[in-house]
Amino acid sequence: MTIRLGYQIPNFTYPGVPVENTFDTVAAQAREAEASGFDTVLVMDHFYQLPGIGTPDQAMLEAYTTLGALSGVTSTVQLSTLVTGNTYRNPAMLAKTVTTLDVVSKGRAVLGIGAGWFEREHHDLGYEFGTFTERFERLDEALTIIAPMLRGEPATFEGKWYVARGAMNNPRVRPAIPIMLGGSGEQKTFRLAARFADHMNIICDLADLPRKVSVLRQRCEEIGRDPATLATSFLIMGMVGETEQEAKELGETIPEDRRNRAFLGTPDQVAEQIQEKILNAGVDGICINLIRNGHRPGVVSAVGTALRPLVA
Repeated sequence: MTIRLGYQIPNFTYPGVPVENTFDTVAAQAREAEASGFDTVLVMDHFYQLPGIGTPDQAMLEAYTTLGALSGVTSTVQLSTLVTGNTYRNPAMLAKTVTTLDVVSKGRAVLGIGAGWFEREHHDLGYEFGTFTERFERLDEALTIIAPMLRGEPATFEGKWYVARGAMNNPRVRPAIPIMLGGSGEQKTFRLAARFADHMNIICDLADLPRKVSVLRQRCEEIGRDPATLATSFLIMGMVGETEQEAKELGETIPEDRRNRAFLGTPDQVAEQIQEKILNAGVDGICINLIRNGHRPGVVSAVGTALRPLVA
């Protein structure tokens, strides 16, 4: 399993689209992505819209319901979250959820998972947020339960946060479902990725990317794992227009703290930037979102056509 070219859909606010047609617009993007060469379609696992994209009261669809529905309107793309908030779900239940997605999609599910970070969601919905250290303790324990269940092995574990007593996970359609971690922590996240993951989606400033790739390889080597067996990708925010002027106008909507992860320009210009700044840094693939205009017919196709040769 690898994600070479992923299309993330993080925005469900579509001006002029009635609420009852929201999913139709999501599905159209997923089908367009599949047809234009994207290998994976991803959604966020959040309950509120994130700062930098919109306001908390804006539309946000629940991730796994959405992915299950997308499995019925696509046929080849992998389906994943980028990434599941571990704090929201019991780990054995999460293993069952993603395995059910794998069954209904005929073997196209990927479990994306991270420690969780958006405190307001936890507060408002009644989930325990905890400290930074506690969230990573919980993620470690959760993966100890989830990983064997995704391989079809009963999970038995009793920890500080979670318990599983021979938890079984049937039916399944594949020997194992791949696990992707998302994050940037060199001490905690990267060590968990080396132990448990098939894929690491690195989230960091572009200037830090070469070092992150190097440290991730080091974490694999520390436990005797071949770094080549842990695929990598990088998430970017695409401000892609038909013209440079349109892209510039889209870019003006980006908050200052996100500008160093945004790529502005025409599809071909963005492709050049991705090659230079991401792929040349040693990353295997990219995930892109088009938060301002991805819902407009033809935009995803234009971007996919320009990016596909980079990862062919």
